[in-house]
Amino acid sequence: MTTRLIECVPNISEGRDRAKIDAIAAVVETVEGVRLLDVDPGNSTHRTVITFVGPPETIVEAAFRLIKKAGELIDMSKHQGEHPRMGATDVCPFVPVAGVTMEDCKAAAHALGKRMGEELGIPGYFYEEAATQPARQNLAHCRKGEYEGLDKLSDPAWAPDFGPAEFNDRARTTGATAIGARDFLVAYNINLNTTSSRRANAVAFDLRENGRVKREGGLTGPVVNDAEGNPMREPGLLKCVKGIGWYIEEYGVAQLSLNLTNISVTTVHEAFDAACERSIARGMRVTGSEIVGLIPKRVLIDAAHHYLHKQNRSLGISEPEKVKVAVKSLGLDDLAPFDARKRVIEYLLEDAGDNLAPLASMTLTEFAEETSSESPAPGGGSISAYVGALGVSLGTMVANLSAHKRGWDDRWEAFSEVAERGMTLQVRLLQLVDEDTAAFDAIMAAFGMPKGNEAQKAERSAAIQAATLGAMETPLEVAELALASMEVMADMAERGNPNSVTDAGVGALCARTAVLGAVMNVRVNAADLKDRTKAQEMLARCSQLELEAGEKEVAVRARVAEVLAG
Repeated sequence: MTTRLIECVPNISEGRDRAKIDAIAAVVETVEGVRLLDVDPGNSTHRTVITFVGPPETIVEAAFRLIKKAGELIDMSKHQGEHPRMGATDVCPFVPVAGVTMEDCKAAAHALGKRMGEELGIPGYFYEEAATQPARQNLAHCRKGEYEGLDKLSDPAWAPDFGPAEFNDRARTTGATAIGARDFLVAYNINLNTTSSRRANAVAFDLRENGRVKREGGLTGPVVNDAEGNPMREPGLLKCVKGIGWYIEEYGVAQLSLNLTNISVTTVHEAFDAACERSIARGMRVTGSEIVGLIPKRVLIDAAHHYLHKQNRSLGISEPEKVKVAVKSLGLDDLAPFDARKRVIEYLLEDAGDNLAPLASMTLTEFAEETSSESPAPGGGSISAYVGALGVSLGTMVANLSAHKRGWDDRWEAFSEVAERGMTLQVRLLQLVDEDTAAFDAIMAAFGMPKGNEAQKAERSAAIQAATLGAMETPLEVAELALASMEVMADMAERGNPNSVTDAGVGALCARTAVLGAVMNVRVNAADLKDRTKAQEMLARCSQLELEAGEKEVAVRARVAEVLAG
C-alpha cells in the first residue's frame, strides 16, 4: 500500500522559552499516525520552526492541537523578535511528501482554517496554493503590517478568510495565522564576515526576485517612478527567492535570510554561489550558511553534484560522501555542527520507521556472524546479493580512480558516468541482501498459516504460491543486476587505470559468483511453483544468465592477463 504523507511546518512566535516550545511541539504526537521530526528554535528571531508528517486523515488534527496549544501559551501582545510575524502560530503550511497531491494539501489547509475560526476564534488568511484571492498567494502580502497592523481585520479589503473580522481581545493574544499549501520551501541563511545589517540587506536586495526600488544615479539617488507615479523596481538575480539582511547577536555576524520558494527554479547551491559573488563585489565574504528546519535530500545531493562537477571530480561516490561534500561546500557547519540524519526529511523517516535494512547496515563481522548462526537466513541468496554488491563496488572504485588519474583530466566525465552506473547497481544489490531474507521469511510465514478448514487451506496455499514466486523473483533480480555490473568491470579492465586492472578482475569474479549463486536460489524454489509456465520462463532466463556471466568473466580475465603481461 502506498504511503500517503503530508508535511506540516508551523512557525510559532516563541524561540526562547524551551518549556513552552516543548509543550507546544509535544501535542503533535498525541495524534495517531503523526510523527514529530524537528523542532528548530531561534533566539534572536524569537521563532521556532516545527516539522511533522502524517497522513491526510490525521495531519489536520495534529496541526489544530498545536495551534490551540500555542494560542494558550504565547501572548502576542508581549512578543518582540527579528523575524516578521503576526500570530502565536504565524504560518502553518502543508507540503506534499509522498502519495498525495497539492489538492490534498489545499483541502487540509482549508479544513484547518475552518476549525480554527469556528472552534478557536483565531483569524487568518489562506496563502500560496491555498489562497482564495490572487493577492493573498504572497505570504508577505498577508502579513503586511505584522501583528501591530492587525486592525486591518475589520477593513473589508482585509477581511480574514477565517475567524472573526475584528482585532478583539482574543486576537490581541493569539494574533492571526496564515495557513498555506506549498511545495518545499527552504529557509536558508547565509553568513557574512560583517556585522552590518545594512550591507547584508544590500546583498539580499541583489539576490531576491523582488530586487529593490530603482533610483537615479545608484543607491542614494531619487526614486524613479513609472508613468502612473509608482516606484519602479530593479529585479534581483534569483527567481523564486525572497530575502532580507539582518544581524544575529547570538552569532555576532550579519546574515542573508533567504526563502527559496521553489528549489526547482533556484537551488540552494545557486543561491549560495550568487551570494558569494555579490558579497565579494561589495567588499565582504561568505563564511558559511545554515538551513532552518528540514530539507529534502535532493538539496544536498544536487549541491554535491554541482561542486563535484566544478572540481572535475567523479559523481559516482556514495551518498554519505556526497552529503559531506555538500555540507563542506555550503559551509553548513560554520556556526554549528550539521547532522544530516536529523535535518534531511528522508533520513528522519528512515530512522523513525520500522522497515530498516538490518543486514545491510551490519558491520562485516556482524554480518558474517549472523550468517554463520543457526538461523537459516541470511542464506545463499542474501550472500549472492552481497557478493554482487562487493563486485560492482570494485568496478566503481576503478572508475573513480581513473577519473582522478593525473593526465586523464579530459576523460573524467566518461569515468564519472561509469562510476555513477556502478553506484546505482551497488545500492540496489545491497537492498536485495535484506529483500532476499524477507522473501524467505515470507515463505516460512505462509507455511505457518492455519489450515483447519477448506477456506484456510485455500488462503494458505495462495500465500505459499505468492511467497514462492517472490522468493524466485528476488534472486532473479540479483542475477540480472550482477550480470549488468560485469559491463562496468569489463569497461574498466579495458580502458580504466591499468594499475587497478586486477581490481576490475576480482570484481568480475564476484559478479559471476553472484549470478551463479542467485540462479541456484531461483532453481531451488522453482519446483514448488504451480505455475509451470512461469517457472520454465524463469529457469530459461537463469540458464541464459549463467552462460553470459561465464563469457564475460572469461573476457575480463583475459584482459587482466593481457595488461599484466604487457
